[in-house]
Amino acid sequence: MANKPVTKKIEGKSRIETIDWNGFSWIDINPPSEDSSSYLKERFPFHALDLDDTCSRIQRPKIDEYKEYLFMVFRFPRYRKQEQVLTASQVSVFIGEDYLITLHQGDLKPLTKLFRECQLEEEARQEYMTRGSGYLLYRILDRLVDYCLPILDKVGNSIEDLEDEIFTANNPNLVQEISRLRRDVIAFHRIIWPMKPVIGGLENKVRRFVKSDLAVYFGDMLDHVEKIWDGLCEYKEIVEGLSDTFNSLSSNRINEILRVLTILTVISAVLTVIVGFFGMNVPLPGGSDPGGSPIAWLGIIFSGILLTILMILFFRYKRWL
Repeated sequence: MANKPVTKKIEGKSRIETIDWNGFSWIDINPPSEDSSSYLKERFPFHALDLDDTCSRIQRPKIDEYKEYLFMVFRFPRYRKQEQVLTASQVSVFIGEDYLITLHQGDLKPLTKLFRECQLEEEARQEYMTRGSGYLLYRILDRLVDYCLPILDKVGNSIEDLEDEIFTANNPNLVQEISRLRRDVIAFHRIIWPMKPVIGGLENKVRRFVKSDLAVYFGDMLDHVEKIWDGLCEYKEIVEGLSDTFNSLSSNRINEILRVLTILTVISAVLTVIVGFFGMNVPLPGGSDPGGSPIAWLGIIFSGILLTILMILFFRYKRWL
């Protein structure tokens, strides 16, 4: 019936679910595999190279245009908490007049959540699946782009915390933290950079699959991508600056330590010379006197104290202390 979705689940290497609503179908495949490629090949006129690209994890974002459909590849960031690393998750999309097919690894929560909403709620199906496949594509991508903003904020908060630690704490793990942040920013940078032209040219490509003008909506989504890009460029410069600052502070600390150690070495060397002088196996003043030992000790102590004071005054005069 028109007011009830038809949901199909096909279990195998891929989980294939379909929502049919008023003559429109949304097929979600998780994860892509040879089974899913065979499934799509039997039902749609997709090019074999496009089906192969859905199973590849190293595809760059792109749009391939055909007479009956569009094939698109997108890559979005995903933060894995357990490994504390930022990685890219690929989403492949086939879009036609009365269908939309998404293929992904299932680790992008906005996409899986939207599909579940359309499965369970008639209001969601009415909102997303009655205005054409292009509009549904926009809503999917808009959620995925907005999903990048909390990740960007997380990177920014980590940078602020790191900045405070650099100037206020003596954390031996700062080098690892700076390197981890730099790695995340670079990974994020690599994900978003090829997405900009794809998102920018998307509205013109999908216009034939949209029942209303969505130029403003796609423009707003592109603005969000530009905002993310600008934030990444700023964070990249900040991380590089923090790295240089940390290196400068570390070098300054090392120089301070070496200066103190050098001063102590010079002072102890003078005391060593004095002790060695009085320890020579030659006649010294008071050496033949049975009470000469106290005289020798007093000479050592007095000479050591006097030279130490003179050297400290000299170091302070030179502003080395």
